[in-house]
Amino acid sequence: MFKKILVVEDMEIANYGIIKTLTDKQIIIEEDIYQTQSCDKALLLFKKAIQEKNPFDLVITDLSFEKNYKDEKIISGIELIKELRKIEPNTKIIVYSIEDIPLKINTLFEKQKINGYIVKDGYDAKELIAAIKEIYQGNKYRSTQLLKSMNKKNSIQLDDYHQLLIDKLVEGYTQKEIREYFVKHNIKPYSKSIIEKRLEKLKLDFEAKSIPHLVAILKDFGLI
Repeated sequence: MFKKILVVEDMEIANYGIIKTLTDKQIIIEEDIYQTQSCDKALLLFKKAIQEKNPFDLVITDLSFEKNYKDEKIISGIELIKELRKIEPNTKIIVYSIEDIPLKINTLFEKQKINGYIVKDGYDAKELIAAIKEIYQGNKYRSTQLLKSMNKKNSIQLDDYHQLLIDKLVEGYTQKEIREYFVKHNIKPYSKSIIEKRLEKLKLDFEAKSIPHLVAILKDFGLI
């Protein structure tokens, strides 16, 4: 089983819950579990462990973090995972988050090569143990709640139309210019109201506050 685990979670009670679950189920002894509420500190611990030739073989991290210090550089789990992958591509990583949008999660598996994803839903202690055992055997793991969501087809589909919308935004087109481009190339629907509604739907799906924020999020998830 895993010999050294790093838990990265900004809620102290969640940190405690993960550690208690792992020790109660005898997955690992408490002395071999390291925990932090900061992504910056997590990266430092990760680097130090490698330098000491005693690396972490499993990292469990949330995606969302409150910024506690002005000088913090890494403020999201996704950024942390990217940094960890640059240093050690083979470390096993489990994401433990309330996020349950399948497209976002699938992107983490495909682009960031995470090994498991658990949706926080009140039954996640059992899921955590199941995930660790599956991942140790070399398998990927998606929590039951996530699979239910995917079975309901609750995923966001970026079809050719939406992809073109996004591509034009990245190129710097305004909504007015996008409509003119669609009209010129007979790309339907091209009414102003439909284009606005489609962009608003994308902002809602990805929890973006603005169009530039939406573009940044899509870049972060490797969709553009």
